Amino acid sequence: MSFGPAWYPVALSNGIDPGRSAGTRLFDQELCIWRDTEGVAHAWEDRCPHRGMRLSFGFVRGDKIACLYHGWQYDRQGQCRLIPAHPDLEVPATIRAARYSCQELLGMLWVYAEREAATPPVLALDARDVVPVRSLYIQCAPSAVMQALVERSKTIGAASATLLTLDADEQSVVAGLQPFGASKTALHLVLPAPVADRAARQHAVASWAEELRRRLEDEAEPAAERAAVHEAAL
Repeated sequence: MSFGPAWYPVALSNGIDPGRSAGTRLFDQELCIWRDTEGVAHAWEDRCPHRGMRLSFGFVRGDKIACLYHGWQYDRQGQCRLIPAHPDLEVPATIRAARYSCQELLGMLWVYAEREAATPPVLALDARDVVPVRSLYIQCAPSAVMQALVERSKTIGAASATLLTLDADEQSVVAGLQPFGASKTALHLVLPAPVADRAARQHAVASWAEELRRRLEDEAEPAAERAAVHEAAL
């Protein structure tokens, strides 16, 4: 199973508070996910145009994010607005951070895998309230995780074809799959609302998810060993 240019979930919505930033990856591309203090989410290449420092290490001030290294500040459009060492300088328009399209749907933050997206993601459940559970990181190739999940579940439909519903001990769980890298996958899990005994169900599903991670990694390990043996024999 292959993944092409499309929308992919990269975090749970409640994982990024206003005024905060975090680093993640999509197909090994390092991304900075940040919210301005008004709560608007942004997804940028995790690299300051000045010296390449990760912007996710920086700090958010209002509608701008500043690099930790030299404090260069970038507005919501990625344009550098302030260079502290030269506060009176009119910053050239060419100094811009690379941005990705970002949308917030179904309790997840979605990023388009290329710089520009023609249309926002269309998700089958985008109007439904959800209860966040957790993000799960699996040491296993995204294609293998998706294949294993499809065999265990029913795809409910998404523009990216990476949104599935799973049965977690008789509790329906919605999972968004993030191709983190060649051998690592993230699953972002939410429960369709309303949920009775919310805290208990979240805990139960989180435990179920941890067992799922172990099973998928155990299933992936023999395949990886066979591939290594085959490569060594060539």
